Amino acid sequence: MVMTMLRNKHRPHDPVWHVQLAMLFTIGLQLLLPNIFSFGGRYVTPVLELILLGALSLTTPPERVFKSLVRRVNALLLIAITSLTNTYALAMVVQRLLAHSSITSGRTLILASINIYLTNIVIFALWYWEMDGGGPGERQRIEPYEQDFMFPQHINKDYKHPEWRPTFVDYLYVSSTNAMAFSPTDTLPLSRRAKMLMLLQAAISLITIALVAARAVNILN
Repeated sequence: MVMTMLRNKHRPHDPVWHVQLAMLFTIGLQLLLPNIFSFGGRYVTPVLELILLGALSLTTPPERVFKSLVRRVNALLLIAITSLTNTYALAMVVQRLLAHSSITSGRTLILASINIYLTNIVIFALWYWEMDGGGPGERQRIEPYEQDFMFPQHINKDYKHPEWRPTFVDYLYVSSTNAMAFSPTDTLPLSRRAKMLMLLQAAISLITIALVAARAVNILN
């Protein structure tokens, strides 16, 4: 029974709860940020994100293959708001560092940079997930040339399930490796928009690590 549970099984559906769990983690990170780094206060954005996150379940059709404009707008609003909030937090941290603000706590800066870095990984995973092949539902029926990403399963046909399609977990992995390596690893961007998004994520990760974290370490020293 244990071996059966540990087997690598393919599930054709892209579960919404994966996205919801990742977003709840992101909202928790946002609540941990000091108010000076929070756009409109610590609780305004998280409440709005929770509403959109709950609506995502209601607007997502139960079918495996679907097309829903309402769900698309809901998802894009959720991702855009989270992106703007995290960008604002990063801008505030960088601004205070470059302006030699009174914020001199190295501990505060390190924790804020880690917070922003982790949030950035989830945000770009959401962008990739919603962009690739038109998003969940749409990419279940697209042709190979319409893909934005080429996963290892697309190359190694012997290891691919006949009905395999990437889910949010796959995009979370792509986002994580891109943030750590500042470049694609085993999954390659095919479209120009995918390349530009990965370039933007790598740049943000580099700024967060090289500027914010390095400056915080200097303060500690």
